[in-house]
Amino acid sequence: MSDAPDGPRPDESAPTPKTTLGSRRADFDARAQAARHDLENQLRNRKAALGARNEKLTARTGRNLPAAIAVGVGLGAAVLVSLIFEPAFFMIVAAALIGSLCFELASALRFAGRDVPRLPSVLAGVAIVPAAFLYGAQGQWLALLGGVVVVSVWRLVELARPSHRTSASSVLRDIGAGAFVLIYCAFLGSFMALMAAQPNGANWTLATLIIVIAVDTGAYATGLNFGKHPMAPRISPKKTWEGFAGSVAASFIAAILTSWLMLGEAWWFGFVLGGVIIVTATIGDLSESLIKRDLGIKDISTWLPGHGGFLDRLDSTLPSAAAAYALFLIVT
Repeated sequence: MSDAPDGPRPDESAPTPKTTLGSRRADFDARAQAARHDLENQLRNRKAALGARNEKLTARTGRNLPAAIAVGVGLGAAVLVSLIFEPAFFMIVAAALIGSLCFELASALRFAGRDVPRLPSVLAGVAIVPAAFLYGAQGQWLALLGGVVVVSVWRLVELARPSHRTSASSVLRDIGAGAFVLIYCAFLGSFMALMAAQPNGANWTLATLIIVIAVDTGAYATGLNFGKHPMAPRISPKKTWEGFAGSVAASFIAAILTSWLMLGEAWWFGFVLGGVIIVTATIGDLSESLIKRDLGIKDISTWLPGHGGFLDRLDSTLPSAAAAYALFLIVT
């Protein structure tokens, strides 16, 4: 009996549906993994490029620009909101800022060898702000004198501790340094609170801050892009005449707009206000640079990323506040 002829046999090499599905899944996984690695490499390269660009910008400007912008916007928003909604809130913001200024400068002076009591300096500096806001110029001056007395007496009482004893001349320099902290940080800064408490004073305070910010921004942007000729190389090597020209232009533009739109003054008054602020803001900036140079430090503190400390950010505002208040009295 012969076997029946064999029919067509299935191709043993042909993949089964299960094998095909597994191959497709493996291929999909390989492609997904390759795409993920490619995306990670792109992100890594972009991060490295941004980091290198930021390092170049930091080396050129001396500050971390993104962090500086974020801090500046945050401080500006806090001041703006407080002035718009209720000047009394601005008193609280101003007191907190001035307390920080006093602490920073007192700490920097202690680092340089002067024994300036920090706690009474901060408390006395903070007290000057509500005294000026609530009781006017008389309260401002009395709080300043009282604060100088408290800080001086505190330093004298510390002589009872052997670790704080030194020569009479050194103690007098410590007392002078403590008085300087209150005059430079608290007294000058309190003119903003003094002005904000007056009728239409909140607008004047806000206008002054806008012009000071315009001065700093104009000087920074112009000096960064076009600065070639140093303005005061021994005091601040990064200040240039090109940056100063940019600050003058920005100051006049901001002052003309704020005089017309916020202060109810003629447009030409902006040249007066802007001219005064550009002088005082530049003096304040160079003065703080001179203080840091004498103390042998780069920044007053490291509290604010990209800025150093509050005093590094508000140095132009301190003398400008007193000058703006003087103009406010003359005009109103």
